[in-house]
Amino acid sequence: MHMDTQTKRSILIVDDSPENLTVLGALLRTDYTIRVATDGEKALRIAQSGEPPDLILLDIMMPGVNGYEVCRRLKDDPRTESIPVIFLTAMTHERDEVKGFEAGAVDYITKPFSPVVVRARVRTHVELKCYRDFLVDTSYGDGLTAVPNRRRFEDYYAHIWKAPGQTAPVALIMIDVDHFKPFNDHYGHQEGDACLRAIAQELSGALNRKTDLFARYGGEEFVCLLPGTEAEGALQVAERFRAAVLALAIPHARSPVGDWVTISVGVAAAGSCAELSPRELVAHADEALYQAKAAGRNRVRLHDAEGARTGQGSGEDGAPLLTAASRDRP
Repeated sequence: MHMDTQTKRSILIVDDSPENLTVLGALLRTDYTIRVATDGEKALRIAQSGEPPDLILLDIMMPGVNGYEVCRRLKDDPRTESIPVIFLTAMTHERDEVKGFEAGAVDYITKPFSPVVVRARVRTHVELKCYRDFLVDTSYGDGLTAVPNRRRFEDYYAHIWKAPGQTAPVALIMIDVDHFKPFNDHYGHQEGDACLRAIAQELSGALNRKTDLFARYGGEEFVCLLPGTEAEGALQVAERFRAAVLALAIPHARSPVGDWVTISVGVAAAGSCAELSPRELVAHADEALYQAKAAGRNRVRLHDAEGARTGQGSGEDGAPLLTAASRDRP
């Protein structure tokens, strides 16, 4: 693994003054992707979206929710707690700075802005954020496939349930490579490792939101966490995964499913974290995965809220499969 120094980092500028937004945007746009918000609520929505910023420049004095409260809410939310916040303020008294640091800010920039100071402090904290991300990726990465490991999944999964006011839907996808032991026995472990790497990279690259997490769960099994996603959306992602692996066209001479490596996929979803415990959602996704395997593999199955197993996906002939799956495990 290595630190990503090529990707253009994003900065969210929050200020109710259009003039300040224009000045700061002009100063930073060459080196960073800039987004703006004129109030605290909009800033929180952007920060909690699927594309959170890497750093936030936050005005303190704003109508409605002030900067202190925005910062506190960012730091109380596991999804946004790691985003560094630099306060923008005309207040220079020591007690104001202390209040800001207590709220979770990493630095202050005083008004009127000095271009040299703005660029230097933003660069410093973006570089620190990159380094922290690198350390997290290193400790949370799977050595074989270079995607997040199970420890990273479990930590992030626990954080999702701890987020304050977590009323958004959440979905979980469990993925198993079909008949992987016969593949290893026939082609050898080096080819088996190459197969897992190819699948992991293909599926992790198929996700578009920073808040989604694809990880290796263990052996030939993977997991995908989709915060803010309902069952229908998760099914679409799962079917995209299934089709993507088939399109890799990795030969599998010992598979009774077909000529190529395939995956079975189980999907579970909850309307909010209040509906199910974390353990229950994993169990539901795991049950759905077993149903997909019992139904013939190379297909997707959904565990619905009532406990009935429904599914959709494709078999070897590519025809849709909408029948209820058997309850028997393989």
